[in-house]
Amino acid sequence: QVQLVESGGGLVQAGGSLRLSCAASGQISSTYAMGWFRQAPGKEREFVAAISGSSINTYYADSVKGRFTISRDNAKNTVYLQMNSLKPDDTAVYYCARRQYLSLSPRENDYNSWGQGTQVTVSS
Repeated sequence: QVQLVESGGGLVQAGGSLRLSCAASGQISSTYAMGWFRQAPGKEREFVAAISGSSINTYYADSVKGRFTISRDNAKNTVYLQMNSLKPDDTAVYYCARRQYLSLSPRENDYNSWGQGTQVTVSS
């Protein structure tokens, strides 16, 4: 079972940027898809972005498309989420997750390993 640790969260003004990192304790195989999810206070956890093992395919929630970019470096066992043009609605705890399949998925039940999350707060 791989362990995932997110970092890079913080407080930023609207319009600003943050880059989240997700470091894996073990190898994140190039055959496994990775994803980012977020949970705002009082809301259910929602899908943000996913990336295939080879980085060829990516998938974004409509709410972040064009503003967020997911990437990965398998040699460093790390997945990233570059967040630009941040809005107050992006305020949430952000989680990375690993899916033990090639295909991308927006469903959290399709992911079997999760990090502890990192807080992102966007002020207006």
